[in-house]
Amino acid sequence: MAIAADRSRPGTPARSDAGERTGPAGWTLRALVTAHTVAVSGQPVFAGVYLSGDFDGLGWHAAGADAVTSLGYLQLIAAVVVRVRLRRSWPLLATLAVVAAETVQYVAGLRGALWLHLPLGVATVTGIVVLAVALWRTPLPPRTPLPPRTPKRRTGPEQAQQTGPEPEADRA
Repeated sequence: MAIAADRSRPGTPARSDAGERTGPAGWTLRALVTAHTVAVSGQPVFAGVYLSGDFDGLGWHAAGADAVTSLGYLQLIAAVVVRVRLRRSWPLLATLAVVAAETVQYVAGLRGALWLHLPLGVATVTGIVVLAVALWRTPLPPRTPLPPRTPKRRTGPEQAQQTGPEPEADRA
């Protein structure tokens, strides 16, 4: 929806999704991506607690990794539903990339490969935050049903002659 301020600024396009509202599948995906973002944001904190000398932080970090991974897989299922029901593929592709990175990061953390675990963690947190912002900014309206098919009527030869080109005088 374009507002007066948008019209006064040159180069600001009017939004083409005016009037569209997010449907139940979109809200489910938004809820899961929000929970996923909150859970993944705690992971650096728990890692920092552990690295500062409190060894209980490692247990919190491990429990957080399980929660983040579980939420990621739930989000992936919701993104598949959005793809099937709303015919939007970008949320599925973005979620698939984030979940794949999280899975690699999870395994790297279990094996102690910090050279991969730490930078991939930064990339994963960034990716999920960007995805959350994109999903909250973009409406995901429910799919509108297709209109019912109407049978084509056959025209007779006299109607076919009437549907020819317009005379020159009638064109405006």
